Amino acid sequence: MNNVFVICEMDEGKVADVSLELLTKGRTLANTLNCKLEAIVLGHKLKGVETQIFPFGADVVHIGDDPRLDPYTTLPHAAIVNGVFGELKPQIGLLGATTMGRDLGPRVSSALVSGLTADCTALEIGDHEDKKAGKVYKNLLYQIRPAFGGNIVATIINPDCRPQMATVREGVMKKEIYDPNYKGVVRLIDVNAYLKDEHLVVKVIERHMEKSRVNIKNSSIIVSGGYGMGSKENFQVLYDLAEVIGAEVGASRAAVDAGYADHDRQVGQTGITVRPKLYIACGISGQIQHTAGMEESSMVIAINNDPGAPINKIADYVITGDVMEIIPKMIKYYKKNSK
Repeated sequence: MNNVFVICEMDEGKVADVSLELLTKGRTLANTLNCKLEAIVLGHKLKGVETQIFPFGADVVHIGDDPRLDPYTTLPHAAIVNGVFGELKPQIGLLGATTMGRDLGPRVSSALVSGLTADCTALEIGDHEDKKAGKVYKNLLYQIRPAFGGNIVATIINPDCRPQMATVREGVMKKEIYDPNYKGVVRLIDVNAYLKDEHLVVKVIERHMEKSRVNIKNSSIIVSGGYGMGSKENFQVLYDLAEVIGAEVGASRAAVDAGYADHDRQVGQTGITVRPKLYIACGISGQIQHTAGMEESSMVIAINNDPGAPINKIADYVITGDVMEIIPKMIKYYKKNSK
């Protein structure tokens, strides 16, 4: 009881990156709370899946292996997680803010009457004093996320109901192995103890998944453009720069909404979270919705004609001027000085 649980997601036979990131964070939270970190994995052909999870510090891995659990469908997964959580009563439950997590998380939290915070950007442990009630709550999960259109950062707590549940988008947390030789306990879930006929009324006849052609998340250099680029035609200069320096092209939400770039290139709170070695922000003002998705870049270069742009506060280097004059010069001199 009162442990930290991560509901893991499978991706083509491997534990999804977002789940490994949550296990990394979950281990930190469990250490702070002096409790165990546990993982739940549901699917089919899961033999040996615990070897992917234990190095991230999981003390217990609950495995539900059944052909009826692959691919993911709402009712059977929700029934099993609700049952396991109802019996083991975790203190914290974490999921990725993926298609699966956004579907499963609310089902579980609603059934357990616990509440859920979506799209968190940070998770911490802390205390809270309710002066009106005269209560002090210890070791609560601070569920931190941008709110009101990204104009503020809200810290949300759940003092009385358990589990405290949150979803986190891929890339927000770091993925780090805790101990390559870490060993925990495997517990097999009796799937039939939780599944009823009404949970199996939906069957997936055919499944087609098209992989994204854009690989921003794993790019070490990203050239990103905002609404300040001015037009879709002007955006082409970013592709020219990216080709020269071996980068991928990203975009802010404002640029995507304006039709300058496709949504799969969007970086930020409602897009992709990235951690490149170099992030070049071109014509991006730097509102919190965007910076939440790139603020952990190793180096940030901001190119903007507004010397007071918020992006300048987090940039390592600031170039003030017209992007359509500066970027062609960058291309010219890079070609001139590179071998």
